Amino acid sequence: MFESAEIGHRISKDEFRKAAPALRESLLELQYELKERGHFPVVILINGVDGAGKGETVNLLNSWMDPRLIDTHAFSRPNEDEKQKPRMWRYWQSLPPKGRIGILFGSWYTDPIDNYVRDNQDDEHLAAHINEIVRFEKLLVHEGALILKFWFHLSKDQQKNRLKELEKNPLTRWRVSDHDWENFKLYNEYRKVSERVLRQTSSFEAPWVVVEGEDEAYRSMTVAQQILYRVKEHLSKSQITEQRIEAPPILPPIDNLHILDTLNLDQVMDKKTYEVELEKWQGKLNLLTRHPNFKHHAIAMVFEGNDAAGKGGSIRRVTAALDARQYRIIPIAAPSEDERRQPWLWRFWKHVPKHGDITIFDRSWYGRVLVERVEGFCSEADWMRAYEEINDFEGQLLDDGVIMVKFWLTISKDEQLKRFKSRENLGYKRFKITDEDWRNREKWQNYQIAVCDMIDRTSTDVAPWTLVEANNKYFARIKIIKTIVERVSKALGCKLDD
Repeated sequence: MFESAEIGHRISKDEFRKAAPALRESLLELQYELKERGHFPVVILINGVDGAGKGETVNLLNSWMDPRLIDTHAFSRPNEDEKQKPRMWRYWQSLPPKGRIGILFGSWYTDPIDNYVRDNQDDEHLAAHINEIVRFEKLLVHEGALILKFWFHLSKDQQKNRLKELEKNPLTRWRVSDHDWENFKLYNEYRKVSERVLRQTSSFEAPWVVVEGEDEAYRSMTVAQQILYRVKEHLSKSQITEQRIEAPPILPPIDNLHILDTLNLDQVMDKKTYEVELEKWQGKLNLLTRHPNFKHHAIAMVFEGNDAAGKGGSIRRVTAALDARQYRIIPIAAPSEDERRQPWLWRFWKHVPKHGDITIFDRSWYGRVLVERVEGFCSEADWMRAYEEINDFEGQLLDDGVIMVKFWLTISKDEQLKRFKSRENLGYKRFKITDEDWRNREKWQNYQIAVCDMIDRTSTDVAPWTLVEANNKYFARIKIIKTIVERVSKALGCKLDD
């Protein structure tokens, strides 16, 4: 894959000087058109060997284009804070919104290559990291992003000469570090694994462009023209409609039997028993979050359920057992305009807990396969692929030590009606009932089908759904806290009485 980037590509300085003004003007016009239309982001990845001109090219792009419309991020090895998040977290935070260009200097490809060569990680770890990257880029492409991937290459002799040349010049000597020479000693190993990674991640939607980095004019013109051509092409193909998407028909099982129908919603628990059990399980939960092993984990709790099923009350009983400095409650409503300009999971990515912390989602990413599906706010293709993207997202959290606990609180239709009417009659609860709640109730059957599909497709051995019979609020709250305790104690490797 690198042979064509070792044949001495170059253009004359005169040719570069003549072509540069028109190319620069075209790139600026393209930027403003991208901003005006605002339909998709452009993600530019800059990777390659040391001394091949990566930094110079990034500086050139920022000088040729309007830097106010470019987000540039440079990545080195993750710091201690970043190590406490999923490995893709720092890249999630750096994605440009729709209508802007993001340059990632040292992208999500750097870590797997470095880990393989310098930290002696095995083929299995490399393959897992590659698969994670492929799935992530697939998600971005499906969300409309244009991904441009540039690999700056030099042969071993070219790199050696380039590093020596930079060192000889007092003005550029600072560009060469001991780390660069250490990497040079491992050139053959880096070349082998880099070619493997590039071949396995060069897709139709996001192909790699390998750029020979020896000649400054050649590499600058190559990258600039590639950006100009690819963004123009993407703009011409981008057709975004603001028309409401019709929801596809939602068909019930042929025997009309759902998993929710198998639950006994009328569980029994009196107040006295509840108070004893609540004290017991809240105490166990508090002790677990202070366990020495908890510093290597985090908890992500997801609360979903029928309207008026008691999510808020259950969350309050959970947080009563926790240190207020340790948890965050994230209430999820309709996405804001800023959130709509990012991949649909972005607004959840930014709330991922670090080790030792707890994040409680009051509604969550499952809205994509529930309300957005039923109400027709996204296409069938969008919510169908969301199952895969959700499972992948949760898998990344689990790999990072996050304990996933997911609850669906379910009540009967009659119980919901009773609670709706009660809320309307109580002044301090009236804010909880809206016209939207009544509209959702009219689509009860459609929501039930969507919930059952969600459970079937996203309840896994490592991140299962817990179905909570919630007609009796006392029973529901105890089941929830008890489930959290059981899941956390298992993850920490300790007995409940420890």
